[in-house]
Amino acid sequence: MATIFRFTIIAAAACLLTSCAATSMQTAQTGAAAKGGRIQKVRTTAYTHTEGSGPRNAIGKRLSGGVVKSAASDWSRFPLGTRFRLVGTKDEYVIDDYGGALIGTGTIDLYKTSRAAMNRWGVRHVEIQITHWGSEAESLKVLRPRQRARIVRRMIAGLEGKTQPRTASARAVPPRSL
Repeated sequence: MATIFRFTIIAAAACLLTSCAATSMQTAQTGAAAKGGRIQKVRTTAYTHTEGSGPRNAIGKRLSGGVVKSAASDWSRFPLGTRFRLVGTKDEYVIDDYGGALIGTGTIDLYKTSRAAMNRWGVRHVEIQITHWGSEAESLKVLRPRQRARIVRRMIAGLEGKTQPRTASARAVPPRSL
């Protein structure tokens, strides 16, 4: 009986120590994430320059597969210039493109330098760490001349909904009842 009691006490202490260690690790990771930028889980797909739009991004520059890689998104979700890295890797991306299939979704399309790399990536749900939030004003500056396209109008509407000042009646505080 004493052996069982001793074993139970040792097991309970081990569980307690393991729990404390795991909590400390989570706190350290959360603190590091807060310093480096917001972390969120997103759905990602991949694209390459041999698909419809060719080797140029939405701002007219070559798609990048270098140190900082190109990525596409709905600019009303992740504006032009947003920089992020894939958590657990050193891969860093910048939003410099958009795509019709991305509008209205939280999906980010990652540029890959070949069709084989694109196919290997497939669809993945990954954590990203946003290191710099892009500019909604710059997004609008690029999109407004293209507003004849329906997908562009949807992004503009989403961006303008974020940047429009609220009306005075919406800001007014309702009177207190006595």
